[in-house]
This record gives sequence, C-alpha cells and structure tokens, in this order.
Amino acid sequence: MVNYKIADESLADKGKESLYVAENKMPVVAKMIRDRFTKEKPLKGITIAGCLHVTKETANLARTLKAGGAEVYLCGSNPLSTQDDVTAALVQEGIHTFAWHGNTDDEFYWCIRECLKAKPNILIDDGADMIVTAHKEFPELISSGTILACQEETTTGVKRFKAMDKLGQLKVPLFPVNDARCKNQFDNELGTGQGIISAIYGMHVLFAGKNCVIAGYGHCSSGMALRARGLGANVIVTEIDPIKALQARFAGFQVMPIAKALPDADIILTATGCKHVIAPTKEMFALLKDGVILGNLGHFDIEIPTKELYEHAKEIKPIRSDVEELIFPDGRRIYLLAKGRLANLVLSEGHPSEVMDMSFALQALMSEYIVKNKDSLKPGMIDVPVDIDDLVGILKLQSMGIDIDELTEEQYKYIHGYEEGT
Repeated sequence: MVNYKIADESLADKGKESLYVAENKMPVVAKMIRDRFTKEKPLKGITIAGCLHVTKETANLARTLKAGGAEVYLCGSNPLSTQDDVTAALVQEGIHTFAWHGNTDDEFYWCIRECLKAKPNILIDDGADMIVTAHKEFPELISSGTILACQEETTTGVKRFKAMDKLGQLKVPLFPVNDARCKNQFDNELGTGQGIISAIYGMHVLFAGKNCVIAGYGHCSSGMALRARGLGANVIVTEIDPIKALQARFAGFQVMPIAKALPDADIILTATGCKHVIAPTKEMFALLKDGVILGNLGHFDIEIPTKELYEHAKEIKPIRSDVEELIFPDGRRIYLLAKGRLANLVLSEGHPSEVMDMSFALQALMSEYIVKNKDSLKPGMIDVPVDIDDLVGILKLQSMGIDIDELTEEQYKYIHGYEEGT
C-alpha cells in the first residue's frame, strides 16, 4: 500500500511525460545505475527517505532507488518547488510521496514527519530540515541505529551540519554530497547559473543592457554572473570574502558593497546561503530602484528580506504566476520572484536534467556505499569517497561517447612520488 498526500492524482499522465523527458537526459542515474540496481538489488530491505525538491529529476532518483530494492519515501524540501504532476506519477509507481506545491510551514514539517515515521535507514536531505527534525523529534531512530547514515544535497544544508558537527551535536554519519566535484562544479555552477532565466520567465525581461547585481561569488553565484554577462547584462558582484571578490574582479566583473550597487540595479539575484543579503531596513529599501526585479536562488527565503519587504509595502499585487508587485509608500514598484524562495525551481523547473544526472548518480551510489559499509561508519561529517566521485564522472563521459587519457605507470609514480626533481 502506498502512503501519500499530494495535490491531484489525475495529473499522473502528465507527470509520466515529464519523467520520460528527464529520463532521456539522465543516462547515468536512470539507465546505467538503474540497470545494475535492478539486477543486483543492493538496497533490498532498506528504507530511504528523501527531503528533496520534488521535480522530474528527483523522481528519476527515487525510481532508481526503488529499482535497487529500497522502500522510498519522499517529501518536498521547499514549499513552492514541488511539481504536482510529478508527485502523481510517483504515487502510481509505488513511491510514498508527501508533497504538494504551496504547502504551509506546518504542512511542510508534517510531510517530513510522515516520512520519518516510516523509520528510514538512510536520509537524503536538501537543506538539512529532515535530518535536523530527526535529531530533535525522532532521536530513537538515531539511538537505536535505525538510521545508518545520511546525505546532504545542498550548500546551505552542509553549512548547517558543519555547525552541528563542530558543536558535537551531529549524531549520525553525514556525507556532504554537495561537496563532491561531480555535484558542486556542475549542478551548482551550471544549474544555478542557468537559473537566471527564472527572471526572464517571471517578467519577460531583456538582460541585455541591464545592471544585474549578483550577490556572492561561490559556485552558484559565479555561474549566475557568467550567464548574466553572456546575455548582455552589466554585472556587478557583491561579496564578503576577499578572495572570492578578487576572483570576481579578475574575471572581469565590477565588485562593490551591495549598498553601493543597489541604486542602479535593474535585477538583483542572490545565492549566498546567508540571511539578509539586503539588510531589512528602510534605509536599504530606499536604495532600491523603481521596477527592480528581486530573485533569490539560495535555499531559504531570508536572503532577500521577504518578510520585511511585505511589511514595508503599502500594497502587494500578484501580477503573474509566482511574481508579486510590491508597491512602496512612495510609489516605487518592486517585483519579487517566488516569494523570495528558490526562483530557479519555482519559475523554471529547477536545474537541467543533464547536470542533475550527476548529482543524483552520486546520491544513488552513496546509498549503496552506506549499506555496504554501515558497520564501519561513525557519526560526523564524512567526505564522499573520491573513487565514487570519479566513477560518476567516468560514467557521464561514457554516456556522452567521450574517452580520456590514463596515466602510465611512470606518470603515476612521478606525480605520487617526490624523488624525481629538476
């Protein structure tokens, strides 16, 4: 019996079409790994709970985990990123799914609890909410050894777990999949970078000639800066890290404090993982240009001070799907995308399937790794094994028909030794 709560079961046929489109662009996780998992059943007897953006790409991860023998429970990691047609298709395929677009905060955590009630052995998180909830409300799953290990998909979640680990409060083995090269150098940079099209979808805006402020210059933000420039925008980067600021400047972008950048900004996009990138003050709000588009592509809705912007506005008008016009007391109009949440997921379906193929291949292979090594894993942060990261890269290259060189024995000894010098 499938347990679920979704928006509309009648959307299943449309969801299957979406899954098919994504599957054809995800040859590693949806073909290579799934075929082997179907034969070998490495996850037989294991229950896996995922708190992830429920998109067509995530659905193909869930199908692969199920093919490997796992019982799979899935809930959304963001109230606005769930694709309701996808959830309907998943339910038909026997995936326990608790997610719908536009759920409230209370409903969001209810969905997480429903997944945790299934006593999962592996948790796959995106933002840390499920694993933190397990620590706070379901400690018996940890103390009993029911939870074997966990995985984290995004930068914000990894930061939270590093803080927990430093304080000695992380009680489970935790693999920061986000930090693997096959994830952060592709999903983060290319996926989030391309996410700037959410502003185009939201307001049908031309980037060429616009002043576009990109907050941050990490993997995600640097990709956004590059693609905004490629569309013809004049790009300004704001940073707190001196090295990243230098990288941005030497990449040819203007770099300045955000308060200096705001008055001329036509588009502002954030992806820092921090709160209040724009300070929630009337003085900062006064710097915003009439007609500016505000979009956040970081995990939480606090990078742009959404709550305070709503309170400051004298009128809030929905003008397009997931776009609101905030009219300030002085008459200036601000256009907020996706209620300050992940605009790239809410307005433009999230990251392309091609890059999510690698991210979710890592999640699938790490689930297998956890089962095989469950008796030797200790609580705390554990790096994704390099050989698994490399294997995903090799499989992706193979799927693209690309061969690369291999080290000769002499070359291997040279780069791993020290005696041979000048």
